[in-house]
Amino acid sequence: MPLTRAVGNRSGEALTLTSLGAVYSDLGEKQQALEYYNQALPISREVGNRSGEATTLNNLGGLYDSLGEKQRALEYYNQALPLLRAVGDRSGEAGILSNLAVLERDQNNLETALTHIQESITILEDLRTKIGSQDLRASFFATVQDRYQFYIDLLMELHEQNPNKGYNAQALHISERSRARGLLELLTEASANIREGVDPQLLAQEQTLLQKLNTVEHDRHQLTSGQYTQEELDALKQQSQDLLLQLDQLEAQIRINSPRYASLNYPQPLTLDEIQQQVLDEDTLLLQYSLGSERSFLWAVTPDGITSYVLPSSADIATAAQAFRQSLTSANGSNISAGEALSQIVLAPVAHQLQGKRLLIVGDGVLQYIPFAALPLPNAPATPLLVQNEIVTLPSASTVAIQRQQLANRSPAPQTLAVLADPIFDPNDTRLTGTPPPPNPDTLNKLALTRAVGSLGLGDIAPTLPRLEYTRVEGEKILALVPDAKELEAFDFQASREIATHPQLSQYQIVHLATHGILDATNPELSGVVLSLFDNNQTPQDGFLRLQDIFNLNLPAELVVLSACQTGLGENVRGEGIVGLTRGFMYAGARRVVVSLWSVNDVATSEVMVKFYQKMLEEQQNPVTALREAQLEMWNSEQWNSPYYWAAFTIQGDWK
Repeated sequence: MPLTRAVGNRSGEALTLTSLGAVYSDLGEKQQALEYYNQALPISREVGNRSGEATTLNNLGGLYDSLGEKQRALEYYNQALPLLRAVGDRSGEAGILSNLAVLERDQNNLETALTHIQESITILEDLRTKIGSQDLRASFFATVQDRYQFYIDLLMELHEQNPNKGYNAQALHISERSRARGLLELLTEASANIREGVDPQLLAQEQTLLQKLNTVEHDRHQLTSGQYTQEELDALKQQSQDLLLQLDQLEAQIRINSPRYASLNYPQPLTLDEIQQQVLDEDTLLLQYSLGSERSFLWAVTPDGITSYVLPSSADIATAAQAFRQSLTSANGSNISAGEALSQIVLAPVAHQLQGKRLLIVGDGVLQYIPFAALPLPNAPATPLLVQNEIVTLPSASTVAIQRQQLANRSPAPQTLAVLADPIFDPNDTRLTGTPPPPNPDTLNKLALTRAVGSLGLGDIAPTLPRLEYTRVEGEKILALVPDAKELEAFDFQASREIATHPQLSQYQIVHLATHGILDATNPELSGVVLSLFDNNQTPQDGFLRLQDIFNLNLPAELVVLSACQTGLGENVRGEGIVGLTRGFMYAGARRVVVSLWSVNDVATSEVMVKFYQKMLEEQQNPVTALREAQLEMWNSEQWNSPYYWAAFTIQGDWK
């Protein structure tokens, strides 16, 4: 600061003083912070730096708010607001309006608080649309989720005071506005084919980057199959990260240069009336959850009504949910009654409305990782919800509405079923060597073998993958339900990435992938499934079908089944939900997707999948009903009644 004073840089001096004030405020030294702000403020006014003046006033407002002097805080915020508007600082304006909303609510001026938060959210949503990169857009949206949560909580407080004025319906609408906006936009872009008319050079660059990414990831897997140093592995990881960043930047450029993108009208999240008219039917009940730091909410919506409930904090719900999930994912300890505490929180309030209904579950936070089918009935802790309800999960109610709009006139594909199963992973596989491998305890114990190969981040993929023999049993039994002329059988070498990305796959109504799953929760673009790692000449090849590849497929399937581990998981992004394989297949054109929530058992998965397809193809049940019936059979069997064996699979998408 002495230097800025020496050269007469008064604006710089004010900025430094304000920055020092912020540092001391963060350290809890409020009086020192106040002194710096009070020095900065007159300097900014003297030199006419309205942006700097607004920042200092905003900081002073926050300081007095933290000291409990609410009225003084309001005064400073109200001084800062017109300055920010004058200099066109929309982000700062939204922040001030949010701060004002909180203060007005603290003083019980609820309607005034509502006006301020409405204005703040309107600005934020406008700013969001101006971000070309989907990743940056999602990141920005995640940073403002607390404002949506405040908005919802405020509306529900107003509802408690005025139950007949529709505030709970408004809160439901804000809940819809706060979630899965990126997915809604992706689905819209997929329908509009925004790549049409784009400079071919940009599209060629995109394909080149995708090929480079696949090559690097293949090299990484090959590296970990032999001797390597940490430096070599780290170098490949960094190449992957760099390529992912370049892809995101290039895709943002493609959007900006797309003639169709310029005129694209994104759908708005649905209101209560629109949900009732466009999504629900007499047999379907929407249960939409919103988890908050102090209290959470549940809206139960039918075609002609809405009921809302106040639930405990997100932390309390997470404690119960994590205990239940931990029980479910263990073959030995899995039991329905472990979910009793969670059931009492999330189902008991609405228990009287559940009987005989198909449940459309829009979860939030940790609830996205819970199979509601395995939750015990609130009044019968040994009986799963599955016994009385069909269950569909969605990231938002608006998702199914846009799917129906886009797919309404689509004719079913001419062929019935494509199955890719039992790929070749290991150079010692008998299909390559012609000789049986030595006994392996992991493969001998079929009941312990799962279809998972990696999780949590780059570098976790196992160097050698065990063969999943029951994926072949599963595939053969499923294919036997379909006439030969209507099926595609791809086993062994044919269960390849080449087949999975071939245009012929678009000719099938159902696409079934039975193999190992990859979860990369840090970089969901690298999540996917593993197909054959060798071609029919026994040459190593890239067999990883990743999320980035899936987004580039044309797959107008009625159903995609990912019979593998953890395919329903991914990065949980605030405001987006789980970013993973489901949205990739929906973008590619799938009407609905069956995915798993944990590492599923090879033998048990084969059992549940065969039952599932028998219900669909022989008994002509729709996929939602068929999955429930298959899981019920597992539940009622002696060998497979543990929910670990059947509850991982859930269906996302349209049930009609």
